[in-house]
Amino acid sequence: VQLQASGGGLVQAGDSLTLSCAASGRTFSNYVMGWFRQAPGKEREFVAAITGRGDYTVYADSVKGRFTISRDNAKNTVYLQMSSLDSEDTAVYYCAARYSPGAVVAVRTAELYSYWGQGTQVTVSS
Repeated sequence: VQLQASGGGLVQAGDSLTLSCAASGRTFSNYVMGWFRQAPGKEREFVAAITGRGDYTVYADSVKGRFTISRDNAKNTVYLQMSSLDSEDTAVYYCAARYSPGAVVAVRTAELYSYWGQGTQVTVSS
């Protein structure tokens, strides 16, 4: 599966932004989708993940209540709605896919995802 992330940009602290990740090549609903991010000088970290049917989601504590992951399987797209952004959210955001038909758990571990998008930069100015 090929992944294309988009929607990043420069925003002010407190603003909202929605990232999109379009997938192609396979049956999208068979994939658990995740969002990860990597800030300068830091390791990549988990942000959020969603199961293939969209019935189970999981979030990093740092974004819980501010970010929402969702998906539209008819459009082969997963979204990350981000609100109340602050400078700590500045990073390159990556979407990732894990082949897992019928999964009821959305995993947090980056090494379990086989497919990655190219990343989209989110910069939050304070």
